[in-house]
Amino acid sequence: MFTKEDLMAQCPFPIGEENSGFAQYFIGKSYLAPLTTDQMGVFNVTFEPGCRNNWHIHHGGGQILICVGGRGYYQEWGCEARELHPGDVVSIMPGVKHWHGAARDSWFSHIAMSVPAENASSEWCEPVTDEEYSKLA
Repeated sequence: MFTKEDLMAQCPFPIGEENSGFAQYFIGKSYLAPLTTDQMGVFNVTFEPGCRNNWHIHHGGGQILICVGGRGYYQEWGCEARELHPGDVVSIMPGVKHWHGAARDSWFSHIAMSVPAENASSEWCEPVTDEEYSKLA
C-alpha cells in the first residue's frame, strides 16, 4: 500500500484542500492545490486510493496531466486503461472522453493543466462503475 505519507515524501507539491467543489464528479475523496492561475490554471490533484473522477470531455482546449506521485490510471473511452507513474505525461486532445484516478492500493497525484482555448468547457459524464474499475490490476 502506497500511503499518504509515502506520497507526501515523493511529491514536491502540496496536497491541498478537499476538492469539495467537484466532489459530485468523483468516487472517493480528492484534494486540490492550485499552483498558479495567472496565465492558465495549473493544479495538483491528489486522489486517495480507489478515487477516480467521472468520465468527462474537455471541449475547445484539451488537458495535460503530469504524474508526480503514487500510482494511478488514465483511460479513454473505448480503449484499455493506462497505468500511470511519476514522470508520465498524458496529453488529452479536445473532445476525448476519458477518466483518471488512483489505483486501489495507492495515493496518486498529478498536475492538471487545462489548455487555454476560446469557449473551452468541460462536460461531466457518467461515473466509472465499480465493475469497470475492478478490472484494473
